[in-house]
Amino acid sequence: MTAVTEPVAAPPPVDPDDPRHAIARAKGLEQPVITGGEDPDPGPALEVDRRYGRLLVAMVVVIVASGFVIGIALALVGPAGGR
Repeated sequence: MTAVTEPVAAPPPVDPDDPRHAIARAKGLEQPVITGGEDPDPGPALEVDRRYGRLLVAMVVVIVASGFVIGIALALVGPAGGR
């Protein structure tokens, strides 16, 4: 394994009047900037999250149901199914 020897980039300069700076200082954080921020239009992101959430639930249902179907099929075939 190789050790990383490159220095870490310094955070960008901060405007002291930035509300994120005040929040970070109030929380006692070392860095004066809270990465990220408020999304001005969360609607499209929430739509994508809902779509992927429904897809995830559907995939779980299909996987569990297919397990039941395979189990029932094997039970119906019984131990003599391979002869």
